Amino acid sequence: MLGLIQRSGQVVLRMLEDVRQVTIKPVITQCIKPGTRVFTDEYHIYTRLPDWGYPHKTVCHGRGEYARDEDGDGFHEVHANTMEGFWSLLRSWLRPHRRISQEKLPIYLAFFRFTHNVCRIGKALLGALVA
Repeated sequence: MLGLIQRSGQVVLRMLEDVRQVTIKPVITQCIKPGTRVFTDEYHIYTRLPDWGYPHKTVCHGRGEYARDEDGDGFHEVHANTMEGFWSLLRSWLRPHRRISQEKLPIYLAFFRFTHNVCRIGKALLGALVA
């Protein structure tokens, strides 16, 4: 599973056969505009992001680092907490639905992603539906 989220924005979820650079690159290049800063944890599959055109900063959860203030303004701008928070909400939402089959899991994920993104779109959705 690969998740991408814009801070205070939309989420993209993709179920992948495996999580390798060759499988995440098409999703990233399709969903993220080149030149966009990307923040992740230290997982090695993200090391090629700069080669693909994305400025990249990491936090090292293994060393107990979860956010970092790089410019000294008191705001910890380097973090992956937005996506981590989304995963936490998803796990809590799925918990009552024990034993979801692998074949039905994409439906549950699509519904959760849809409701998250609709909340972010807000009133713009109503106008689009009326039109």
